[in-house]
Amino acid sequence: MVATIRDILQEKGSAVWHVGPKATAYEALEVMAEKNVGALPVIDGETLIGIFSERDYARKVILKGKSSRETLVKELMTREVYTVAPDDSINDCMALMSLAHARHIPVLESGRLVGIVSIGDIVKVIIREQHVKIKDLETYISGGYFGSKS
Repeated sequence: MVATIRDILQEKGSAVWHVGPKATAYEALEVMAEKNVGALPVIDGETLIGIFSERDYARKVILKGKSSRETLVKELMTREVYTVAPDDSINDCMALMSLAHARHIPVLESGRLVGIVSIGDIVKVIIREQHVKIKDLETYISGGYFGSKS
């Protein structure tokens, strides 16, 4: 069975931390540190308008000598946001992440933010699926299906 994004969201829970465009980079970083996440969707009203990540901070604040206490998220966020839907496969999401060089992808259902998946979430599922396949093969092999004499 091919795992879907919905499977990941059910496992990790439905909490979605986000920030508004008028929050400062510092405020966003506080949320990221408190919630132990590497990126926050940027929501204006109920609309996803961007994503703010550790990468955005490093490249657009630190390297440019800006102040995180004074710079607004809307000045720093990535505006071109790739999204997935809950019923998309994990393989499709992984391909999109690779193509977009994104470590975090918001999940939209009917235009509404319902979650976010990280590359770490995807890797966990893939490792678990590989582990199950290996165990199944070991069981198959040790069951005498190969090399048995009739």
